[in-house]
Amino acid sequence: MYTFKIHLNKEEEGGYMASVPALPGCITQGESIEEAIEMAKEAIELYVEELRDRGERIPDDSNTLEYSLNLELA
Repeated sequence: MYTFKIHLNKEEEGGYMASVPALPGCITQGESIEEAIEMAKEAIELYVEELRDRGERIPDDSNTLEYSLNLELA
């Protein structure tokens, strides 16, 4: 089993961009958060399939910790 973090960013023109930090260039989008997540799952599957076909290592985020820090700066 692999673990992948998905970053979702709300786009100014609407919808959400989804990127997968462990897989460089794995970026997609959706009109809603749910759609962006589904599109990300599909993009991850295709990306991993391509890595397997080329015999490359499949990176994942199972050992990655993430923390959001909120700072009020003057």
